[in-house]
Amino acid sequence: MSGRGRLTPERHRGPVTLRRDAIEPSTADQKLLDSRQRADWKTRDAWRALRILSEFVEGFDSLADLPPAVSVFGSARSKPDSPECETAERVGGALARAGYAVITGGGPGVMEAANKGASEAGGLSIGLGIELPFEQGLNEWVDVGIDFRYFFARKTMFVKYAQGFIVLPGGFGTLDELFEALTLVQTGKVTRFPVVLIGTAYWNGLLDWLRGTMAADGKIGPADLGLICVTDDVDEAVRYIVEADAAIAAEQAATTGLQRDVEES
Repeated sequence: MSGRGRLTPERHRGPVTLRRDAIEPSTADQKLLDSRQRADWKTRDAWRALRILSEFVEGFDSLADLPPAVSVFGSARSKPDSPECETAERVGGALARAGYAVITGGGPGVMEAANKGASEAGGLSIGLGIELPFEQGLNEWVDVGIDFRYFFARKTMFVKYAQGFIVLPGGFGTLDELFEALTLVQTGKVTRFPVVLIGTAYWNGLLDWLRGTMAADGKIGPADLGLICVTDDVDEAVRYIVEADAAIAAEQAATTGLQRDVEES
């Protein structure tokens, strides 16, 4: 049963809803990436390319008019009364009061808590769902929801329409989203992008490894460690996002002004 109380098993495949025996055993991502099943690639992969394009078009069209937003990540497995869910709800509310929409993966756990906090504080609550082998569905606090077949299309939307990331305790998916954002900043693929980890006790082991192993061995530089803000304070996390957002906007305004002066001279 999902977080919305459905009794019938259900899976979303893009705009299509499947129930009972119509639910397929594999996902669109699995079919695309499974190299052992290539007999029909000349016909099916060409059509998949159009389907992939349609997901980007749908995402761009649906999210283009969003106000400034922050993507919030964390575990779908967290219980509603867990400390991270309670924190996520406060994060969602604080972001909404600071003028940001809240973007999550739209699922249960930390995602639902952040969406709830934003919605109850009067903010816009966004959920970007994904087709998975197990039932999930968008939580009831999502105002604007999109179901994606492909992870890479969905991940693009998390970054493109956000002014920063706030990351609460989570698993592989949370780490994937965290390190994708850090890699994009490190390689200059996106403008300086504030990333906040909430939960020092949870993240300290990872940070110790980054400092003591990766940085010590020269695999990352000292500046790379500075890309992450770690805190237990919700207000500090939101303040970091707001200040970084303002600094980036000021830098961009100054660059635009300089370019205008050069063009007019």
